[in-house]
Amino acid sequence: MLSCVRIHSANMEVNPVLVESSVVMAMVLCVHMSVWNQHSWCCIALVIQAFYVQHKWDRLLRSGGAVFQFRPTANSGIVPASMVMPLLGLVLKEKCSASGYVYFERFSMVVTVTGMMLALFLSLIALGVTRPVPTNTCVIAGMAGAAIMYSTKQTLTVSEVIEVLEVLLIFVYLCLIVLYLLPRCFTPGEALLIVGGISFIVNQLIKRSLSLSEAKGDPINYFLPVVVVGSLLLGVFFALLFCFMESETWVSSLFFHMMTAVLALGILMPWLALFIGRHPIMWLVDFVTLNEKRMCLLGYWLLLASIATCVVLHQNYKRQSGSKKHQASTIVRKYFHLIIVATYVPGLLYDRQLLHVASVGCLALFLVMEYVRYFRIRPMGQLLRQLLTLFLDERDSGPLILTHVYLLLGMSLPIWLYPGPCAPKGILPGAGGLVPYAGVLAVGVGDTVASVFGSTMGEFRWPGTKKTMEGTATSVFAQIIAVAVFLIFDGSINLNSTYSWIVGSITLVAMLEAYTTQIDNLFLPLYLFILLLL
Repeated sequence: MLSCVRIHSANMEVNPVLVESSVVMAMVLCVHMSVWNQHSWCCIALVIQAFYVQHKWDRLLRSGGAVFQFRPTANSGIVPASMVMPLLGLVLKEKCSASGYVYFERFSMVVTVTGMMLALFLSLIALGVTRPVPTNTCVIAGMAGAAIMYSTKQTLTVSEVIEVLEVLLIFVYLCLIVLYLLPRCFTPGEALLIVGGISFIVNQLIKRSLSLSEAKGDPINYFLPVVVVGSLLLGVFFALLFCFMESETWVSSLFFHMMTAVLALGILMPWLALFIGRHPIMWLVDFVTLNEKRMCLLGYWLLLASIATCVVLHQNYKRQSGSKKHQASTIVRKYFHLIIVATYVPGLLYDRQLLHVASVGCLALFLVMEYVRYFRIRPMGQLLRQLLTLFLDERDSGPLILTHVYLLLGMSLPIWLYPGPCAPKGILPGAGGLVPYAGVLAVGVGDTVASVFGSTMGEFRWPGTKKTMEGTATSVFAQIIAVAVFLIFDGSINLNSTYSWIVGSITLVAMLEAYTTQIDNLFLPLYLFILLLL
């Protein structure tokens, strides 16, 4: 009898990577059921070759054959990361072609091809260093590459192809810098998504800076690229500088604060002024004080920020008065998810533009605080290091603590990526009305409920993972309830009988949360954003 039970349990063993790839493949097929154009078959070829290449990357990580040190206790994540940008470009193109917005339609095609090129490049790296060379995988990757090249030649102009190559070049250099300076912070898939996104933003900002007369869009949309590029320059500069000098002295700390002020006031402010046509600080004051509603929202957000600070201080007080090994539990960490849900929902309901600007400002603040903590910049560096180490988990295995940054990104990306110019009257029909809420649903509600219920009441685990079926089920149920609440309070949402598609999208993303070992705060909102945009 015991041997039969062992055989049965052995047969029940499931490869989580295979299930994760299957869920991503299901999402790809869902997208292509609604959208089919000249790039669609390239995306299908790309996901097939990414599936083969992921096993090569996983083998490299297990054997230690990778050139850089990647985040341990996670697979390479090539399949889910490879499909984000191509699928995002496909759905954006479909929305913009329906609205007749040609400029953004061409831009979406560039996003699609850029995402495929970056994924293909990362695949070729794995194949190039694998010994012996995997013949079958090379053939599949070559066929996918040939399809992507042919499609690129047929659909993009020469200037757009050059733009894609520029992003690829920036990506190569940034990967060399970031992965060398920050070992064990990313998996290959996370590096593809994060560094690829930053490379695209850097290229777009340089392009628009060189042709200011052709710059289009709302002034609000320029804050994010300038903040990303400024934070990147600040981090790379001091990471290289502090390789040759001590960072914990008062002289180094004073130099850090002075250079940060020079970068912000002497470079980024004038750069931003070129785009918006006036001084950014004066524009920001006028923007924030436009009406009393914005002032009330800011006061409410400051109150929530004070509560979050009190939670951090209280947990650190408990650690000092108790065990030195005390770590914040999963439930305590999810307090911050609830606080950020309480922050974002009123902003989405009453003033999305203010929420957009405020979230960009929070991103800049978080990154500067992380630099201060990482370099131990006086007087706050050591204090931040003591406060934040309490909330570390297995994903913070590198020198940086990025959990809070990923949480902010997960909630904000659907707002930053929202295709406003392609939305009639600023509102997307059907399930598209929930697109700005994708981060709140996937991260704020779904991930929080899954973690809390799974860790407290879950008994039946998904095969091959630590996640529970009860957690996933309650996650889906909680997100459906949240959609109903949004329908009550947001009169602009009109689902138009798309309930089954919404439930299916939420379920697929919940299954991805159950099986992925990547940063779920980053991947889940993007995939839900893509599915709701269809």
